[in-house]
Amino acid sequence: MSTPNPSTTESRLGAISPAGARAPIAKTIQAFAAGSYRGSELASGLLMQLFRRYPGSLNLRLWTGATLRVGANSGSGAEAPYMLVFHSPEVVCTTVLGGNPLRLAEAYFRGDLDIEGDLFAALELKEHLESLKLTPAEKLRAAGTALKLRALNADRVAERGIEQARVVPSHGRAVKAHSKRENRDSIQFHYDVSNEFYALWLDRAMVYSCAYFENPDAGLDMAQEAKLEHICRKLMLKPGEKFLDVGCGWGALVIHAARRYGVQAHGITLSERQLQLASQRIAEAGLQHLVSVELLDYRDLPGEVLYDKVASVGMFEHVGLKNLPLYFSTIHRVLKPAGLFLNHGITHDCEGWKDSMSTEFINRYVFPDGQLDNISNIQHAMERAKFEIADVEALRAHYALTLRHWVERLDRNHALALQYVNESTYRVWRLYMAACAMEFESGDIGIYQVLASKRAAVAAALPLTRRHLYA
Repeated sequence: MSTPNPSTTESRLGAISPAGARAPIAKTIQAFAAGSYRGSELASGLLMQLFRRYPGSLNLRLWTGATLRVGANSGSGAEAPYMLVFHSPEVVCTTVLGGNPLRLAEAYFRGDLDIEGDLFAALELKEHLESLKLTPAEKLRAAGTALKLRALNADRVAERGIEQARVVPSHGRAVKAHSKRENRDSIQFHYDVSNEFYALWLDRAMVYSCAYFENPDAGLDMAQEAKLEHICRKLMLKPGEKFLDVGCGWGALVIHAARRYGVQAHGITLSERQLQLASQRIAEAGLQHLVSVELLDYRDLPGEVLYDKVASVGMFEHVGLKNLPLYFSTIHRVLKPAGLFLNHGITHDCEGWKDSMSTEFINRYVFPDGQLDNISNIQHAMERAKFEIADVEALRAHYALTLRHWVERLDRNHALALQYVNESTYRVWRLYMAACAMEFESGDIGIYQVLASKRAAVAAALPLTRRHLYA
């Protein structure tokens, strides 16, 4: 890993602030809040009311250091797995008046709200807040108290707003048409944060997609290598074949395919930083005669029937649902008759990409161009593009495990991460990956590898069984 260069590792999700801004945000807020904010008694009453029906017990701490124990089982004596820390009364007001957990997520990014302890357990609060039911009288009293608390601290909130402007992550540009420019900007927004930042929590090959765990205790490095091998075996790669990786990331798959199977591998990406590191890794492996990468939109792939095999891993989520026919037809165009195509990507449990708190969060802070659909619609789009579906494998449990590995590694490297991104960006990644792990575990989202062949007079030479995958 190279030494951080401030001119090249500045985060696209919020530039690193001068000098003291690299320190954890919460320390700055605590120093500001302890002697400035008013109304801790009002805040305590509001929080007691808000979490009165919470099924369990929950520890809360205010900016003054005062602690509360709330929830239906608060008197049980059982230790709560985490503590919510409110560094400002505005977070309390937002919790009462907002009714939108996304606003609490934004407070966490700013450092106005902290989570001490089990992040995954804390994220279960989302369900409680979304299903919270107060009587009309309770709502009226709570709103009145929250507005009074906000008025007490109006001048302090204004002062704090100046500080927040330096540390809040920027939004990705809204994507409307999934044009080439929009997709390029979105990919660079997410992937060009910093190669060094990603290297802190990805595996040694820097594979930023679902790993393949042969058992739950397998390490991340082993599981990602197993995933690369699993893809190559499904595609039945052979020496001398031409292989295309659409959305090649930092080059892990094209390098693995060339080194293990002797294919002529080519990868395309829209991320300049991925391209730089992939090129470097190819040279270090001495594979320039077999592997090439370039900065290219899939829509600009030249020619026809060029490749024997094509893979797309964790890329088609960026395409946009209305562009799926073009995406699949483009891959069909460059694939040889009876050639194999493996599409590996995330799916939704319902049709289409509808507006919700979760989709707003993803498109605002993480993947501006991200859109998901259910697996049946994806397969239908592939079949309309004249692909024949050969095999479908669900990997939902594998991605949940992968994400928990990533969160653990990111947490472990918190201090190092702040050399490459600011605290706010670190919190975006931490929350997004933990929330996604829980969505995979609950089944709200899934992930599938779909193996298909280009229809031809001669069928693809696939084995009669899957035994070759596990031999």
